[in-house]
Amino acid sequence: MKKKLISILKSSNLLSDSDIANGLEYMVPKSFVKGEYLIKAGKTCNWIAFIGSGIVRNYYISSRGDEVTCCLTFPNSFINAYSSFIQNEKAYENIHALSDIEALFIHRRDYNKLINSSTAWLSFSKYFAEQTYVMMINRLLVIQMESAEQRYKNLIMNNPEYIEQVPLKYIASYLGISQRHLSRIRSNLSF
Repeated sequence: MKKKLISILKSSNLLSDSDIANGLEYMVPKSFVKGEYLIKAGKTCNWIAFIGSGIVRNYYISSRGDEVTCCLTFPNSFINAYSSFIQNEKAYENIHALSDIEALFIHRRDYNKLINSSTAWLSFSKYFAEQTYVMMINRLLVIQMESAEQRYKNLIMNNPEYIEQVPLKYIASYLGISQRHLSRIRSNLSF
């Protein structure tokens, strides 16, 4: 798990080997079993996690009482309740393990120590924030601009080895469609 994280951190071209080694000293390994929550709505998210293995779902409860999946996170990705983390306020979403999870966590206080002691980590923090923003905007645009069928195809194409592990009701919610509509799309596609 650390090897993949090191590779991702190096790919930013912002951190030296010693910067990365220093950052890894703050990372704490944690495991979660399928069904366990990394955080529940109403709690403040004070961490960033790197998912080494497993699948995680961010969801919130709509005003109608429905669970709405806003994010699916697959291995080798970072996750947190970002608005809660940066504002130090209660999270609106739940983060739920869809499978057993192995992750590396860094606590907010340690993350702040890191970025306050290193211009390289400060640059990486800016890069991380920019990438998170770009992902959120892209997700919004995809939902508004692409058909449900195209969104499903993209999800399968980008995550073929993991998507079968995600219950269809969560995939449908993530795509912004009903489970019945997803079933029709799946029956019309041949891969």
